[in-house]
Amino acid sequence: QVQLVESGGGLVQAGGSLKLSCAASGRIGSVNDMAWHRQAPGNERELVAKITSGGTINYADSVKGRFTISRDNAKNTVYLQMNSLKPEDTAVYYCNANVYSRELVWSWRDYWGQGTQVTVSS
Repeated sequence: QVQLVESGGGLVQAGGSLKLSCAASGRIGSVNDMAWHRQAPGNERELVAKITSGGTINYADSVKGRFTISRDNAKNTVYLQMNSLKPEDTAVYYCNANVYSRELVWSWRDYWGQGTQVTVSS
């Protein structure tokens, strides 16, 4: 079983910064895309940023220029540096990864972290 463990959420004032981390562990053969999503109360979960194993990056328009996604392939870890935070960034942030893992058999599977709360006060 593969687990994604997130850390780094918290409460910050508008204009401040936070850095989220998400580490994948377990019976991992390879990790493909890694991404951060978020879900605010009453809203659907939305993609914030994604990074492929080759380093191609995509951002939601709402975070471009403020957030930076990166990864450490040796550690199977993805990061999200969030700067110039706004109250509308308040949400639960979820890590997601596409992993070649062994459960009963080796296969590509999508895994999700448990979520970490980010609250931005005005």
